[in-house]
Amino acid sequence: MSRLESAIDLLAKLVAFDTESSKSNLPLIDFVESYLREQDVAFVRQPNARGDKAALFVTIGPGAPGGVVLSGHTDVVPVQGQAWSADPFVLRRDASRLYGRGAVDMKGFDAACLAMIPEFKSARLARPIHILLSYDEETTCLGPLDVIARLGVDLPRPSAVVVGEPTSMEVADAHKSVATHVTRVRGFEIHSANLHRGVSAVHVACKLVCELDRIGEELRAEGDPSGRFDPPFSTIHVGVIHGGTARNIVAKDCEFLWEFRSLPGVSPNLARDRLENFCDGLRATVFANFPDTGIETTTENQVPGLAPQPGSPAETLALRLAKRNATIAVPYATEAGQFQRAGLSAVVCGPGRIDQAHQPDEYIEIAELAACVEFLRGLALELQAA
Repeated sequence: MSRLESAIDLLAKLVAFDTESSKSNLPLIDFVESYLREQDVAFVRQPNARGDKAALFVTIGPGAPGGVVLSGHTDVVPVQGQAWSADPFVLRRDASRLYGRGAVDMKGFDAACLAMIPEFKSARLARPIHILLSYDEETTCLGPLDVIARLGVDLPRPSAVVVGEPTSMEVADAHKSVATHVTRVRGFEIHSANLHRGVSAVHVACKLVCELDRIGEELRAEGDPSGRFDPPFSTIHVGVIHGGTARNIVAKDCEFLWEFRSLPGVSPNLARDRLENFCDGLRATVFANFPDTGIETTTENQVPGLAPQPGSPAETLALRLAKRNATIAVPYATEAGQFQRAGLSAVVCGPGRIDQAHQPDEYIEIAELAACVEFLRGLALELQAA
């Protein structure tokens, strides 16, 4: 069996595990561990605090610093409500494409890395190749943090990290950060005929959403000095809003969920801070005479951005292996920012197109998997002893 066909076979097995982020990934982890034992390679399981999920850190070659981490996540987005033409957890091969949930985001990369282990083993590696399979990337990007904290402590510290999110095997050295928030408004409930004697949480929430829209327009005007991002500015988006009891009751409660995607160099707290300034004005006026009312914004998660580091070990290596002359920026967030925050050199480079991710009938082109296999083959040659 060729290395590419081995990757396709492993991809079918990985897709068969329903690892939506709300569910455990342990059955998949158990399967991969069995495969690793067959390959006789070292690995460390890193469970989460609850014990219902785990990351795997695999080492091929010497247990020394200076190697390369190939990082992929095992979780996928839900299929509920999507119009799939076949079972999303059964890999379907149709001409040049492989269909299935996670095929491109990002079990294809995971499968390619695992399929290459025999070649990694047969290479005379002077520096190790590590494979990190994490969890919860689709929700928080916190899945690799426990492993990252151990790098250079009781696990070898690498010189470069390649995060295999789909980039069509282009090398991405930059992406935006993401901060997610929930804003809750507590009003003063009363009959709507006496609207002037109450405070409507719904009305106030609408003012706040409009203010976020105004802040978003300011950010659009500020633009993207680098000229690399699409859209070329930091963005604010309100995704969910709900509140109120009935049409003729001044609403007591309302909340909305929103996010801020900021360019590298823009504080992830900028949008929340600007909104908070607006809230201070409302607290001093609208809410002044109403106890037990107010506005509170809670930050649920922050995913750090990836800032360009021209000439970094990860960029130099990935450009050479991918046979590219320049880097790109991507509009989505990844775990690469977590590695960079820990002082590690990281880029994003993986098979497939991001616009196929999260879609019904998600697919990856077989040619993209083949290109990834060649990239990984080149990595083994790169790390061989002289």
